[in-house]
Amino acid sequence: MMAQKQGRKQPKGLQRLFFRFPIYLYRVNLGWLLGKRFLLLNHTGRKSGLPRQTALEVVHYDPTSDTYTIASGFGTQSDWYRNLQHNPNVTVQSGRRKAVAHARFLSPDESGQAMVRYAHQYPKTAKRLIQVLGFEGDGSDESYYQIGSQHIHFVNLVCQPAD
Repeated sequence: MMAQKQGRKQPKGLQRLFFRFPIYLYRVNLGWLLGKRFLLLNHTGRKSGLPRQTALEVVHYDPTSDTYTIASGFGTQSDWYRNLQHNPNVTVQSGRRKAVAHARFLSPDESGQAMVRYAHQYPKTAKRLIQVLGFEGDGSDESYYQIGSQHIHFVNLVCQPAD
C-alpha cells in the first residue's frame, strides 16, 4: 500500500506542552530519566541567533562513529530542522552525556532506509508514529521506506572528539 499523508499540523496547547516536557527535565538535570532514547538538541535560531532547545527521540545511535540519528516528523518546516540547515553546529545531551556535534542531513534514500530500520527495531512505536503524524501505511518495508524517503527527514548528529 502506498503511504499517504492525511495532513498533520504541529502540536499546540497542551499537546505542545506534553512534547516539550522532556526539555524541562533536562533543564533541572533530570534528563537521565529519559534514558538513551531521547536527546536534548541545543541549536541556534536562524533568525534571532538566540539559543534554542528541542528534545527529540533518538532513532539510532552508532557508538562506533559516535553518531545520533534523529528525525523530523513534521518535515522541513520544523523550526529545529530549519535552524540546523542554517547552522549545523550543535550540542547534544543524552542522559548525562553532553557533546558537540555537527548535523548531516540524510538523502531521501538514506532516510527511507533509516525509517525501515526504525520500524524493524520498534515495530509498535513505528506503526503508532506514522498514525500520529497522519500517514497511512500497510506496515510493509516498502511503505515505511516511502514514508521515510518522501516525508520524514532524518539527520545524523556526528559528535566531535573532545579537545
